[in-house]
Order: sequence, then structure tokens, then C-alpha cells
Amino acid sequence: MSVTLIDMVFPGDANHHGTLFGGVGLAHLDKVAFLAAARHARRPTVTAGCERIDFAAPALIGEMVEATGRIVRVGRSSMGVEVELWAETPVSGERRLCTRGRFNMVSPRAAGQGDLPPLREDTANDDGWLRAVEMVFPTWTNHYGTLYGGDALKLMGKAAFVCATRKARAVMVMAASNRIDFSSPIKEGDMIELASRATRVGRSSVTIEVELWAEGLLTGDRRRSAAAEFVMVAVDGAGRPRAISGASPALEPA
Repeated sequence: MSVTLIDMVFPGDANHHGTLFGGVGLAHLDKVAFLAAARHARRPTVTAGCERIDFAAPALIGEMVEATGRIVRVGRSSMGVEVELWAETPVSGERRLCTRGRFNMVSPRAAGQGDLPPLREDTANDDGWLRAVEMVFPTWTNHYGTLYGGDALKLMGKAAFVCATRKARAVMVMAASNRIDFSSPIKEGDMIELASRATRVGRSSVTIEVELWAEGLLTGDRRRSAAAEFVMVAVDGAGRPRAISGASPALEPA
């Protein structure tokens, strides 16, 4: 099964040319390779190496980047993960392939463990939700060893922004958060999946529902940890609300 990470190119991730620093792009690709491999193996997994990495085009400050990892080979204790990084211009929707390569991941066998599970077919999950993954590292956790609430809010806000931008194809800003519910802690080392969808489209606003799911990479245990609803507004160059063109009639008008 493939995994996808979606992020924004902020100035802190850019080089002196105003484009995504190559090391940051490689970090995104290594992360999705790890998550895809660890999710398949369900045991400790490390990066063993990478084959040729091709940088085809830059990603600019202010663009979205989408990194995808897909397992293409499974051996007895190793996996090959094909990775791609795409840049997307938020307003126009123009996409271009920036980087492509392959990572080799290893999941050593502990005593009593057999070979890795065979390669499974990647099934599409087109249920109307935009899904992106992340990894909970120690720097994101509080003194209890769980994901800090502020970082959870940051991730959900970013997911709402990406979803609203793709829906409206306009410059979007957050106008309000209608509700935020935390139901289960997320532990260090968990994978988190951010699922977002537009539930309401008005003249200049989009209401986005976001769910945050936690998954134990060794156990496969999944639980919904948080849910929120955000109102995003389209603005013009002066920061004033502007009309959204082409709103979907399938969504309830505001």
C-alpha cells in the first residue's frame, strides 16, 4: 500500500534560490519510504540505502509538495520502495514531477520471525477524503511521551488548508475553527494519518472536516485520536474575501 505526505514549501525549507532544499526533499522521501515499508513489515525497519535519485524540477516557496512511497519489491527481510515527489501550484493546480528514486529498506528478523509478507496489490481508496501521513518523532511529544496538542492542531490546520485550496483553487486563510475534539493520545513512534474533506461551500468560504488517526506501526492498531472542523476563506491580493468560482453543487451551499 502506498503512503503520501503533503507539505508546504516554507522559507525555512528553501535554499538561497527560493526553492526546496534538496536535503528536505530527500527527508520527505525517506520518511514515506520508511512508513510504507514499516507498515508492510510490522516490525522495526531501517533505511539500508537508496538507488539513483533524480532531481527533475524545483519546488518553489509557497507551493505544495506531495511525496509518495510505494513498495515494489519484497525479499526475505528487505523491501524496495519507489518514491516520487511532486510540486503543485496551489491556485492553478499545475503539477510537475520534481524527484524520483528508490529506497532499500531492511526489517531484520528477530528470533522466531519468518520472512516478510509477500507484496500486496495497492488498492485505491477513493472515498472522498484527502489523506496524508506523518510520523511522530520525539521533538513533537510532551513530557508524557505523546503528541503535543499544539502540533496536532498545526497538522490539522495544514490539512484543512491543503484540502480547501485544492477545492477552491484560490488563496485560502483560516477564518475559524468550529470545533476540536481530542479522544485518544498519540504516542511517540506512531504513524498519523490526516483525513480531510470539504463538507460545505459558500460564496467565499469552505468548511473542512479533518480527522486525525493514529496507527501503531508494529501492531497495526488504528484509532481516531482527534477531529476538527475549520472554516477557510478565499481572499484576494488585498486580503479581502473573494468569490469562489466553480463550487461543487454536491456540497451544501453556505
